[in-house]
Amino acid sequence: MSKDKFLATGRRVIAREAEALTFLGGALDDAFSDAVELMLAARGRLIISGMGKSGHIARKIAATFASTGTPAHFVHPAEASHGDLGMMAEGDVALVLSNSGETPELADVIAYTRRFNIPLIGIASRANSTLMKQADVALLLPPAEEACDTGIVPTTSTTMTLALGDALAIAMMEHRKFTPENFRDFHPGGKLGAKLAKVGDLMHSGDALPVVQLKTPMSEALLEISQKGFGVVAVTDADGNLAGIITDGDLRRHMDGLLDQTAETVMTPAPQTIVPGSLAEAAVSIMNERKITCLFVTENGTATAPMGLLHIHDCLRAGVV
Repeated sequence: MSKDKFLATGRRVIAREAEALTFLGGALDDAFSDAVELMLAARGRLIISGMGKSGHIARKIAATFASTGTPAHFVHPAEASHGDLGMMAEGDVALVLSNSGETPELADVIAYTRRFNIPLIGIASRANSTLMKQADVALLLPPAEEACDTGIVPTTSTTMTLALGDALAIAMMEHRKFTPENFRDFHPGGKLGAKLAKVGDLMHSGDALPVVQLKTPMSEALLEISQKGFGVVAVTDADGNLAGIITDGDLRRHMDGLLDQTAETVMTPAPQTIVPGSLAEAAVSIMNERKITCLFVTENGTATAPMGLLHIHDCLRAGVV
């Protein structure tokens, strides 16, 4: 087989699956909304099950739901028949996947949901199948060719099922106003965790924070800058609120008679600050834009007390770039 033949096959497969996804999008109806409302009303978890290739898709859909704010887990239908049905309980909702809708291993899962009044959402390609007839909400996959010319390998059908699962998860996520900060809570590790790290996770606070008051002599302010090691110091008013900041640039501008001055006369007033709940990535963007290396952290702008200090090196060490 020539390279051109391989390329033609690859393009045909992708085009066929892309066409099926377009068909699927156009075929969505009120049943999709009903499924979302059913899951939103659940007091318990979303239980997702499927056998074979549908099982692999079910595992991925369960992971997507779980990472976007909807408690969910996968239950293997064969294991369910040997005790794992106990993982399903009143208040849960079941999402069951089967291209044919007649997968024998799913019989016990379907029967269990009917016996204990657990709402059942079915996804299949046959409207008259057992799964679809038993489901409280039936999501029908539109007729579409499998990607292989033999029509027997689960390809297009599994792609549509995965996309439908993603659509359900995103609909739930958007309804719940799930934010990047929420997403980070479920992804604390790796590059994604670094990208979504919060300022409050990385900032220095407590005794590590360099702080002086307005009337502090510059001799003492210099000592505070040197001891804390960040190259800056916060200047607070009598109420402890952030009034200004002293940086190396301020020191250079006031070299003449520096030790005869106070922090108030040398500082830059109303410095740029950030709140602890902001993403560290946003802090890096501010520091790059303003060509600074530190940001003091306050609860609500410069009118409040400094609660932390974020240095660009902290972000780099955490993998935030």
